[in-house]
Amino acid sequence: MAAVSLRLGDLVWGKLGRYPPWPGKIVNPPKDLKKPRGKKCFFVKFFGTEDHAWIKVEQLKPYHPHKEEMIKINKGKRFQQAVDAVEEFLRKTKGKDQASSHNSTEEKNRRNSSEERGKQSAGEEKRKASLSEGKVKKGTGEGKKRVSSVSSERGSKSPLKRAQDQSLRKRGRPPKDEKDVTIPESSTVKRVMTGTVAGFKWPPSVSEPVKDSDPHFHHFLLSQTEKPAVCYQAITKKLKVCEEETGSTSIQAADSTAVNGSITPTDKKIGFLGLGLMGSGIVSNLLKMGHTVTVWNRTAEKCDLFIQEGARLGRTPAEVVSTCDITFACVSDPKAAKDLVLGPSGVLQGIRPGKCYVDMSTVDADTVTELAQVIVSRGGRFLEAPVSGNQQLSNDGMLVILAAGDRGLYEDCSSCFQAMGKTSFFLGEVGNAAKMMLIVNMVQGSFMATIAEGLTLAQVTGQSQQTLLDILNQGQLASIFLDQKCQNILQGNFKPDFYLKYIQKDLRLAIALGDSVNHPTPMAAAANEVYKRAKALDQSDNDMSAVYRAYIH
Repeated sequence: MAAVSLRLGDLVWGKLGRYPPWPGKIVNPPKDLKKPRGKKCFFVKFFGTEDHAWIKVEQLKPYHPHKEEMIKINKGKRFQQAVDAVEEFLRKTKGKDQASSHNSTEEKNRRNSSEERGKQSAGEEKRKASLSEGKVKKGTGEGKKRVSSVSSERGSKSPLKRAQDQSLRKRGRPPKDEKDVTIPESSTVKRVMTGTVAGFKWPPSVSEPVKDSDPHFHHFLLSQTEKPAVCYQAITKKLKVCEEETGSTSIQAADSTAVNGSITPTDKKIGFLGLGLMGSGIVSNLLKMGHTVTVWNRTAEKCDLFIQEGARLGRTPAEVVSTCDITFACVSDPKAAKDLVLGPSGVLQGIRPGKCYVDMSTVDADTVTELAQVIVSRGGRFLEAPVSGNQQLSNDGMLVILAAGDRGLYEDCSSCFQAMGKTSFFLGEVGNAAKMMLIVNMVQGSFMATIAEGLTLAQVTGQSQQTLLDILNQGQLASIFLDQKCQNILQGNFKPDFYLKYIQKDLRLAIALGDSVNHPTPMAAAANEVYKRAKALDQSDNDMSAVYRAYIH
């Protein structure tokens, strides 16, 4: 196929990693973002997403010639929103072009009018000169020369053009041709998501603070380079990590949900057990992305909403596992996880050779290892995949998934992980994900207890709690987590986004993990005592921020 010439401002289809082609626009990169070495590439902003990246020329196609082809192979909702955004952008651009053409026509008319007035003026001067020829013959030639000079000057340039030239000459430089003007970032892009795609916003530039993103996670987009080594560019909200060698433990980023509207759902039948705060959001996103899902929950009424959305109902965990290819589970604690697998009509009774089980519960390494052993002993395949996040991130499909166990099963879950999360990590053998998840939640729980401690100390020393929050939000600790949890406390709103009883459970398990390797965890131990106090005050089913009440009672 003949090479197609591309340039700044062109609309294109860009191939980003494993994703299908996605509509974007070639734009100027941020000033401090270096162009990757190697093959020629362009910096592309993708419509309908928050992604932008360096894309190699061979991975780009012009938008219009390939539009129908791409629409046929991509059917996702977000893909259609992205195409709608492109069409809206084109309509607005066309409107601007028409306005520009109209202005150009008016300028031409004014120029022609000026020339006509110049000619009329010249004719009038000639007539006057002719009438006075007998009286002032000596001055006639000079008069004609003067009139001719004036009319020529007036006819060659419009008043607007002359004023522009004079202004430029005053500044000491010649008039600049329009072709030399650097193409600015069109303001149309920023307004493009009105109407059907109003929720979309281009990401801010590198120099601007990233808004509405979770600072608990680094925000990187993988630079498109020849090297497979770790190479980050801090330019978007999405976290993309190159695979890196770390002995027996490998970390691999799965597909981000930046373009999860274009997900091709697996043809495997998916089961899901447990529709709590996290599970509900996960199932909703699986269904939205076109997966076939069978659900079960201990309280059957919770299944009704998902049945209305297209899910199938399983009567028991064993039935779900036996009728599905991959079954996910997300329950509260180690006991619930074991009961689900080993109890009456449990998961184990439905396991047959080739059946797959993915446990997304946050439990200890010993529990998950035991479950893996019994599943594999029946010929099944096992993956642990606890998730970092809260109810809101679950609903938004922005969880971080930590996986370990069967690597092939991890790959088979790719479309599911894209639907439910922004990033997934593969951490090697069973037990590694459980350990990492407990460490993450230990840090989070300890931080929450420290926030509550600081707010109460401010109060008892006569300081404004709101001012403390304002100060923290302007410093290095600023984050969505900090702001949201402080707002919960200041407003007295402890509606659960992450149950207090579960963060206390995770702290307890993290402390036990430290004990198992003789590693001190005094900060976590202190925080754990505060949460235990809050539980004694009947705060178990409130949000973790309700730990504040342990300090004021």
